[in-house]
Amino acid sequence: MDATNLDNPDLYINRELSQLEFLRRVVSQAQDESIPLLERLRFLCIASSVLDEFFEIRVAGLKQQEAYGSMQRGPDNLSPADQLRQIFPIVTSLVKQQYEILNRSLLPKLARQGICLLTENDWNSKQAAWIKRYFTRELAPIISPVGLDPAHPFPEPVNKSLAFIVTLEGKDAFGRNSGKAIVQAPRSLPRVVRIPAQVATSENEFVLLSSIIAAHVSTLFPGMRAIDCYQFRVTRNSNLFVDEEEVDDLLLALEGELSSRRYGDAVRLEVAQNCPADVADFLAAQFVLTQADVYRCNGPVNLMRLTALPDLVERADLKYPGFTPSVPLQVRNSESMFEAIRSGDILLHHPFQSFAPFVDFLRQAAKDPDVLSIRQTLYRTGSESGVVEALIEAAMQGKEVLVVIELRARFDEQANIELATQLQSAGAQVVYGVVGHKTHAKMCMVIRREGHALNRYVHLGTGNYHMRTTRLYTDYGLFTCDKYLGDDVQKVFQQLTTPGKAGKLSHILQAPFTLHSSMLELIQAEIAAAKKNKPAGVYAKMNSLIEPQIIKALYAASQAGVKVELVVRGVCALRPKIKGVSDNIRVRSIVGRFLEHTRVFCFENGGDKKVYLSSADWMGRNFFSRVETCFPVLDKQLKERVFEESINCYVSDNSQSWQLNSNGTYVQPTAKRKRISAQEKMLKQLC
Repeated sequence: MDATNLDNPDLYINRELSQLEFLRRVVSQAQDESIPLLERLRFLCIASSVLDEFFEIRVAGLKQQEAYGSMQRGPDNLSPADQLRQIFPIVTSLVKQQYEILNRSLLPKLARQGICLLTENDWNSKQAAWIKRYFTRELAPIISPVGLDPAHPFPEPVNKSLAFIVTLEGKDAFGRNSGKAIVQAPRSLPRVVRIPAQVATSENEFVLLSSIIAAHVSTLFPGMRAIDCYQFRVTRNSNLFVDEEEVDDLLLALEGELSSRRYGDAVRLEVAQNCPADVADFLAAQFVLTQADVYRCNGPVNLMRLTALPDLVERADLKYPGFTPSVPLQVRNSESMFEAIRSGDILLHHPFQSFAPFVDFLRQAAKDPDVLSIRQTLYRTGSESGVVEALIEAAMQGKEVLVVIELRARFDEQANIELATQLQSAGAQVVYGVVGHKTHAKMCMVIRREGHALNRYVHLGTGNYHMRTTRLYTDYGLFTCDKYLGDDVQKVFQQLTTPGKAGKLSHILQAPFTLHSSMLELIQAEIAAAKKNKPAGVYAKMNSLIEPQIIKALYAASQAGVKVELVVRGVCALRPKIKGVSDNIRVRSIVGRFLEHTRVFCFENGGDKKVYLSSADWMGRNFFSRVETCFPVLDKQLKERVFEESINCYVSDNSQSWQLNSNGTYVQPTAKRKRISAQEKMLKQLC
């Protein structure tokens, strides 16, 4: 391979194929015997959810490009058609693997633990009678079967909703016999139903809604006989199309567009394993899909529905051990968060450390008569949020509350529209960021009168202000009252809300302005150091790495002798370990109990490391079409702590670590002198 040509397509892994490799790593968690049984089921469900979004967004986008005749190619030189051709066999294999794990491993093991998912063949007479009553009482009144004939065209099932195609024999009261009907499962009912104690033979017996419907589908067609009944599910394009330059009110435009997501163009059809080919062909034709878009499922067509099962079962021995996130001593020993922050910068590493100090920070600010103003960005927050409650209280107390809400946070648009309405009703000023750029930065600033001065207290983070995900995702949050960081945060808020230029930032690197060029400059500085035989290293942890110029810079760094250690959870387009190009680059992915979400960028800098935390991944969208912040850790001890916790600790992981090979596949280390898990180490060290 020509080591001088860093544009060679062979040096780049395709984004979509890399995403499927990540999915493979998630599926493998469901096979890991060291993981508690119900958590393994949860991983299988997570994989199903990831695959759903992959089709709704990524495959849908490729299909649109192909339909428009786009020949656009990325650094890997694959056209949309090339990518779609490669995706089908990989996904087919993954789907087959998922159902094999479910049917051959998880369900039998759960049954041995007394947790049973009963099919019709398993029901005894008492259970069958109860299930029939459940169907008659809960389902039959709200199901509306549609017989297919010229007066009843094929219905449009909602995106990802459960449906059945039924083949019928006989004629109805009007003499009609179309031979086929569609039954859509009510979306309002649970997909996993507990068998009540009075008819159950063990404590945890369940039945799927799909099994209940299939067993009683004939009763929906009086005087006719249902010969066969097959589950199917269609996945639709969920991209929203709003031309921000052409709309007067983004909120109203999004509200109008959201309903179309449920009925977008079909991109995938899932059918039951036993569905005959002619029936599958008929369904595919209705959705204008080809056989390459049809996936057969040896079980429930939506594995994600099984995610309810672990929550319905009280078996602590089959789940991860509980833990209590810690609160730093600096916070515990202070009368208020303002006092704690004045005593020095505070770094929280979630979920090992509690998110409560941030909520307390906002609540104290809401009640403090000396607090004049609160400014906050919100990307995802959750339906019940202490953060939102505190902001509403502050607004009702008469404080100046400004909230920048990103309405276009994918799949959270409706929740954010409702949030904006709530805040505005309480008297908060709400803005939606900058046209053409998603506001992805995680910032909060409280302005407090202290004596004759107005002082700024700032929180900057790598993750969303979402109380639930702070228990599930790894993220950093930094509290500071540093003057220069406060100045920078104020300027970023001015950019988001006020026309004009807010001035140059002194410490924070910001997308879409300085982040990309600064990262390239920092990598180039390490190259220059290596050429002078000085210590040189680039250490980074992120969710995704696909931006071509950054990858080229890392290749150049490797060629110059710079040590490059990368921890990339998901998509990575860089190929490590290529002789003469990326010999000095190692890429790891950690897949474990918590979703790795921290973005940490460290540079050797001649022995005085520069350490940054960021809301941004190394992707084109983060660098050029989002408002992002990348902020330095200035305190020496905190800087060392970040490097130890997020670089050294993760690089030494040999338990949940996957190493990327140059061919784009991932392997787990085999030789384990001593088992090391970064996440378990953090739980012991910080909780």
